[in-house]
Amino acid sequence: MWKGAAVFLLATIAIGWHLRYQAPVEVPKLPLDQYWGPGAPVPDPKDVKPFKINVSKQIIDDLHQRLDKTKTFVEPLEGVAWTYGVPSTYLKSVLTHWRKKYDWNKRQELLNKYPQFKTKIQGLDIHFYHVKPQQPKDRKVRVLPLLLLHGWPGSVVEFQKVIPKLITPQQGHDFVFELVIPSLPGYGFSQAASKPGLGPAQMAVIFKNLMTRLGYQKFYTQGGDWGSLITKCLAILFPEHVIGAHFNMCVVESAKAHLMSLLGSFIPSLVIDSEHHSKMYPLTHHLSRLIEEMGYMHIQATKPDTVGTALSDSPAGLAAYILEKFSTWTDPEYRFRDDGGLLEKFTLDELLDNLMVYWVTNSIVTSQRLYAENFAKPNRDLAVDKFPVKVPSACAMFPHELMYRPESIMRDQYVNLIQFTHPARGGHFAAFEEPELFADDVWSFVRKNEQLLVNEKLQKAQKKTTTNA
Repeated sequence: MWKGAAVFLLATIAIGWHLRYQAPVEVPKLPLDQYWGPGAPVPDPKDVKPFKINVSKQIIDDLHQRLDKTKTFVEPLEGVAWTYGVPSTYLKSVLTHWRKKYDWNKRQELLNKYPQFKTKIQGLDIHFYHVKPQQPKDRKVRVLPLLLLHGWPGSVVEFQKVIPKLITPQQGHDFVFELVIPSLPGYGFSQAASKPGLGPAQMAVIFKNLMTRLGYQKFYTQGGDWGSLITKCLAILFPEHVIGAHFNMCVVESAKAHLMSLLGSFIPSLVIDSEHHSKMYPLTHHLSRLIEEMGYMHIQATKPDTVGTALSDSPAGLAAYILEKFSTWTDPEYRFRDDGGLLEKFTLDELLDNLMVYWVTNSIVTSQRLYAENFAKPNRDLAVDKFPVKVPSACAMFPHELMYRPESIMRDQYVNLIQFTHPARGGHFAAFEEPELFADDVWSFVRKNEQLLVNEKLQKAQKKTTTNA
């Protein structure tokens, strides 16, 4: 009883919070040239330089020394699996593999498979993959630019398995994708801001500038986790540039959304169909689960540098902190397994590739600062993500995503939602876990939107012909 009351109280507080911070009347206009680099502003060079990951032997030797000197572990409690976090018994096996079996030279070669570049945007070196498709020999297809945005604690590694599925022309489609896959500022090989304030909306400006620098005045965009929020901000701030937006973390954080969710506890049919009822209700169960998973967020939203210092000094600590998320955010049931279910969807080398991106660039601290910037008062007051998303949109609601929003609530903000799907498998790291399902959903959305655009052009042509007649 007390737990339900506590959760209800928290939900009430959350509603009050969102009522207080509603969006202004007009979408704010963010400066397109705000300087985030060190020191006084200087003009950005416009060149785009090829880049390859090339980590020095000194960094790898230092990593091995730290792994060799990992402090004696505390024994886990009996029978708790991963419910208290990553058990030391399992972590030992991960660190042994990392030290003795993981071959960085081979993995680095794999990560360098696709063309990478860096360019200076608003004072920051932005790293990105730029992968172009091959035209089929038997037909000509249109090439559509697609911006793919990752989140935390992920990286560009998340998209490695889905890249070939998006750049390979498919039967029945007259288009194919040209991919731009950047590292978020402060993540991996993209430079971190030297000044406070770089939140999701400001990152949206950076990526709009990146795409126009590459010659794309109009493009599709896709995101999960922070990439989802940045994609939303792109669609709201620059609808003239975004052809369509695809999300695999679909979130509406508004007073109305919270009120409707509470109302659905009493009259579910007003909010959600019976097939998906258990994904939201009982509400106390799902809110309890969110509270259980959100401890890291409060830390990173308030004191990211403190916890980040420990993680940047210890590869064992970094592994425990990040791998725990790849277990429980992939499937909450995995926390009851002794192995955390980690190898159900990933190989250990793939997971270590992602860890290495953070380790070799020393970017765990700077990546976590995004939480603090997002929740800082200036960005809350901007409230960019509270405005309606008017561009054509799609939501892929993977079954083990952290939060479920039904289509009825999604449509309240995503006013041009043309696709809402429930893929059969997958969790928070959709492209990494289920590349086939993820790619199929993107293809499906873009096909629908392209057909709608064709129909719209035909209607305008017919209307013009009728008017002239």
